[in-house]
Amino acid sequence: MAYLEIALIVVLIMLNGLLAMSELAVASSRAAKLRSLADQKVNGARRALALASDPGRFLSTVQIGITLIGILAGAFSGATLGGRLSSLLMTLGLPEHAAEPIGFGLVIGLVTYLSLIVGELVPKQIALRNPERIACLVAPAMTILAKVSAPLVWLLERSGRLVLAFLGQSRIKDDTVTDAEIHALIAEAESAGVLEPEERTMIAGVMRLGDRLVRTVMTPRADVEMIDVKETPAKIGRHMAESGHSRFIAYEGTPDNILGVIQAKDVAAALLRRRSPNIKQLVRNGPVIPDTLDALDVVNKLKESEVHFGLVYDEYGHFEGIVTTADILEAIVGVFRHDGREPELDIVERADGSLLVSGGTPIDRLSDRLGMALPPTRDYQTVAGFVLDRLGRIPAAGESFKEGGIHFEVVDLDGRRIDRVIVSRTAPATRRATI
Repeated sequence: MAYLEIALIVVLIMLNGLLAMSELAVASSRAAKLRSLADQKVNGARRALALASDPGRFLSTVQIGITLIGILAGAFSGATLGGRLSSLLMTLGLPEHAAEPIGFGLVIGLVTYLSLIVGELVPKQIALRNPERIACLVAPAMTILAKVSAPLVWLLERSGRLVLAFLGQSRIKDDTVTDAEIHALIAEAESAGVLEPEERTMIAGVMRLGDRLVRTVMTPRADVEMIDVKETPAKIGRHMAESGHSRFIAYEGTPDNILGVIQAKDVAAALLRRRSPNIKQLVRNGPVIPDTLDALDVVNKLKESEVHFGLVYDEYGHFEGIVTTADILEAIVGVFRHDGREPELDIVERADGSLLVSGGTPIDRLSDRLGMALPPTRDYQTVAGFVLDRLGRIPAAGESFKEGGIHFEVVDLDGRRIDRVIVSRTAPATRRATI
């Protein structure tokens, strides 16, 4: 009879472990992974997804089972095994006043220990190692249990909602995934070795594209190579050869009268075929892109264009610059070498730990580097724009200011354009470069 009671308690503890494992597996499962398993026709995946979609009802079902098992295990261990062990100790010569507490204490302590190890810790560790797979395995049985206990679950769920409303916690949890959570997940994947540092940088660059305006990735008008189609073909050919670029903005008479894009290969082919080609006929149309367009949306426009070369205009119809597929790619992976020259980095860490930052660097890239908070809506997109916004005027070289414990100093101007800024963290009394 004692063996039957021991076996019954062991079974109850194992059932408790099964419920604990099921609870954590379903609660820890990612919905996207369960949907993927369901699409692959994995048995139990759809039921696991249904359980995870209604966590309140599922947790109530599990809690009912765990509570009943705990009551039964406590009753059997105390009333039966505890009494038997006490009687055994009295036959061995222990007095009754000592045998009863020792017998009951040993049984309760042993059952509690087994409940913690076999009924809680080990099953939960198993569930955490592969939650989706475990959830699929236990989902059919848990679904049946949920149907059987539905009336009691309904009562408990209503009671729980009333208590939550009384505590002011009646609002439904917002499951929207934020950018910060995605970045944290990517950082965790990098630290775990799942992603390489370069992969993390590229993913972050792709995510930033949707938040950037095209003017933050374009080549500004001042740096654009332009060709007047009224010039002689020979002069245009020399200009192209000396510049080293493959595509140019074509205009007629004045740079404000832009015709489109002209490619060096088209001019070279025309010069080889005849001495005096009509350069104007070689001009191709490039897509006109508003400067308020998101950089991510520009990708589709460039894909549809035959020259992969966009002309950026402001709302007043003024030409502001160009954007190419290379500009988009550099916004994601960083600057490339051009014509055998080392790339000019946007952010350079100096020996003292401070940063030498180009004025055209996207401010979100610098904020990621520094952990600096930016307002959700702002009129600037670059470091130079940030400096102008804070100072309210065009600064002189050497002017500085502090923002959130970070020191910004303008060190170089190209005319009226902010070219270089030194950025460093500051202490209350002295500058401390710890970036």
